[in-house]
Amino acid sequence: MNPDLDALKPYPFERLAKLKAGVTPPTGLTHIPLTIGEPQHAPFAGALKTLYEHQLDFARYPATAGVAELRGAIAGWASRRFGLEGLDPEHQVLPVNGTREAIFAFVQAALDRSRPARVAVPNPFYQIYEGATLLAGGRPLYLDCRAVNGFRPNFDAVPAETWREVQIVFLCSPGNPTGAVTPLDDFKTLIALADQHDFIIASDECYSELYLDESAPPPGLLEACAALGRHDYRRCLVFHSLSKRSNLPGLRSGFVAGDAELIAPFKRYRTYHGCAMSLPLQHASITAWNDETHVRANRDAYRGKFAAVTEILAPVMEFPVPEASFYLWPAVPGGDDEAFTRALFAEAHVSVLPGSYMGRPATRDGMGCEEADGDNPGAGRIRLALVAEIEPTVEAAQRIRRFIERRA
Repeated sequence: MNPDLDALKPYPFERLAKLKAGVTPPTGLTHIPLTIGEPQHAPFAGALKTLYEHQLDFARYPATAGVAELRGAIAGWASRRFGLEGLDPEHQVLPVNGTREAIFAFVQAALDRSRPARVAVPNPFYQIYEGATLLAGGRPLYLDCRAVNGFRPNFDAVPAETWREVQIVFLCSPGNPTGAVTPLDDFKTLIALADQHDFIIASDECYSELYLDESAPPPGLLEACAALGRHDYRRCLVFHSLSKRSNLPGLRSGFVAGDAELIAPFKRYRTYHGCAMSLPLQHASITAWNDETHVRANRDAYRGKFAAVTEILAPVMEFPVPEASFYLWPAVPGGDDEAFTRALFAEAHVSVLPGSYMGRPATRDGMGCEEADGDNPGAGRIRLALVAEIEPTVEAAQRIRRFIERRA
C-alpha cells in the first residue's frame, strides 16, 4: 500500500465519534446534529425532473469533457455571476463530480514532487486540502485564519523563501468553517504573489451562492482576474458545486474553470482516472445552472435561520457576524471546545464539531501536527452547521443557550 496513507490524519467526524463514545444523552430529547455540512433543504425539483426525463442516457458512456450544452450553461452562469468576458466553455471549463473529488484529483495531477512541493491551505480548513497534499507527496503550509485578520489568511506573513517552495495555494471563500468572505483586493494580492513566485491558486467557492446580503454577493477569483484584465485566468482555477447552491449534494455535480493551460492536463488526467459525469446528471446540472429562482429562495431560508439563531446565541456566545455559507463559528465559554462538545451532547443531545478538529497547531516551518507546541487557530471554537429546517435548528440553538446559562 502507498506509505503516504499513514500520513493521513483522522477525519474530524471520526474524532467526534470517539469523543462522544460512552456518553448517554437524555432519552427524552430528540438528537439534533449540527455537524455535517449536508444541506437538508428540498433539492431543486427542476433538476430532479430533468434527471428522470434523461434516465435512459444511463445506457451511454459519458465523455470526460461533458456535453457542450453543460459547459455552455456553466460558462454562461459564471460569466453572469462574476462579470466575466469570454469564458471559453471549450477550453476553460471542465465539469466534475463535485468539488471534493475534483480538488483531491487536481492536487494529484498538479503537484511536482521532483522539487519542493508545498501546498498552502487556510487553517482551520476542509480536510481534503491536507489529505490530497499528503497523498500527492507534498507538505502542507498552514496559513492561520484568526479573528485579528477577519478569519482570513495573512499572505503578508509568509516569507519569500517559503513562497518559493509553494506550488498550490488553496482558498476557501466563503470559508469553511468560519464563513469569512475573501475581498476582491485579497484575491488581487494573491494573484500578484502567484506571478512573482510561480504558484497555482485554487479557489474553493462551493459556498459562493449562500450569502446573507442579497445586494453583496461574495466576489470570486476569476472576478478578480477579470478586474485585472487577465481573461486567460493564468495560474488560477475555481471550483464550484451544485451541492450547496441547489441542495443537490448527492448529484455530485460541479465544475472547474480558469486557466486553459491547467484545464487541459487536468482533463487528460481525468480521462485516465475514469471519472466522467453520467449523462443524466449532466442534463440535470444544465437545468440547475440555468435557474436562479430556486437559489434565491434557498438564500431566503438560510437568512431566516441565521437571524433566528443569532438572536438566540449572541447574548451567550461570541462569533463573527455571519456573511455567507451556512456555518456559525462561535467561541465556547471556558475555551475547551472538546469538553464543551462532549458535555453539550451529554446534557442537551445536540452534536457540534470542535473547531480544533478542523485546524492544526503549526510548527516553525509551517507544518502542522497534533503534537506541535503551537496554538491551533480552531481551538476554543465550535462549528455549527445550520443545514436543517428552521424548527430543529432553532430548537438546537435554544438548547445550547440553556446549556450555557445553566453552567454560568
